[in-house]
Amino acid sequence: MTDTAPSLASDAPLLREQIGTTLRLTMNRARSRNALSEEMLDALTEAFKEAGEDKSVHVIVLAADGDVFCAGHHLKEMTLHRADEDGGRAYFADIMARCSAMMMGIVKCPKPVIAEVQGMATAAGCQLVATCDLAIAADQAEFCTPGVNIGLFCSTPMVAVSRNLQRKQMMEMLLTGEIIDAITAKGYGLVNRVVPKQYLRTVIDKYASEIASKSPLTLKIGKEAFYNQLDMPLQEAYDYCSQVMTENMLARDAEEGINAFIQKRQPEWTGE
Repeated sequence: MTDTAPSLASDAPLLREQIGTTLRLTMNRARSRNALSEEMLDALTEAFKEAGEDKSVHVIVLAADGDVFCAGHHLKEMTLHRADEDGGRAYFADIMARCSAMMMGIVKCPKPVIAEVQGMATAAGCQLVATCDLAIAADQAEFCTPGVNIGLFCSTPMVAVSRNLQRKQMMEMLLTGEIIDAITAKGYGLVNRVVPKQYLRTVIDKYASEIASKSPLTLKIGKEAFYNQLDMPLQEAYDYCSQVMTENMLARDAEEGINAFIQKRQPEWTGE
C-alpha cells in the first residue's frame, strides 16, 4: 500500500497517516482539548473498525494534536442537552454507551494499539490511555480522573484505569481528583515508558516498527487471548490458553517462524 500523509490543513476530527504497516491516527481538535465529542467518538469508532479489517495495517498509533492528549467527555456539548424534555437522560445514556463501545472497539481490534501521550489525559482521556494496549508518554504528560471535583464521579474511566492500577492507587486518583505526573503514572502501571517529549515520536516509531515486524496472525491471536483470559480462574485460563496455543501451533506462520528460528533466518509471514 502506498504511504499516505495527513493534510495539516484538514478539518477532520481524526487525521490518518499510514507508514508501511503502521497506521497513525491523530486526534485533531486541539481547540477543544481533543475532547470525546460526538464527532470524535464516531471518528475513532470507525477508524478502529476499519483498521481492524485492513490487512495492510499491523499496528495502530493513537496520537493527538496540541498540548492536551484528551480532556475526556465534551462537557459543553453534553450540558446543552439538559434542556431536553427528559433533562438529557436519553442523550447522556447514548453518549456513555457510544464511548464504551469505542473503548471496546480498541480492545476487540485485532491490531495492537499504542497511545502516544504528549500532554494531559483527563477523565475519559485517561480511560483512553488505559484502554490502549501500550502507552508511551512524554515526560511532561499528566493524568487524572477529576470528575469528583465537579460532582461527576469518573465511573466509566474507572473501568479501564482500574484494570491497569492497584486498587488503592486507583481509589486515590478517583477520590482526590489530583493530577499525577508521567513518572508516577509509569510507577502505577498506566504507561509503559516515559521519554523526553522531543524523542516521543522516535520511540513510538521504534515500538510500532518492532511490533509490526511480527506475524499479524500471531498478534491477533495473542491480543485476543490476553484479554479473554484476564478474568478467568487460573485453571480455566490455562485450559483456554492451551487450546489457543494448540491452534496457533497449527498455523502456517507458526510453522514458518519455528523453522526460520531453527534455520537461523528471517521468517516470511503470510498472516495464515
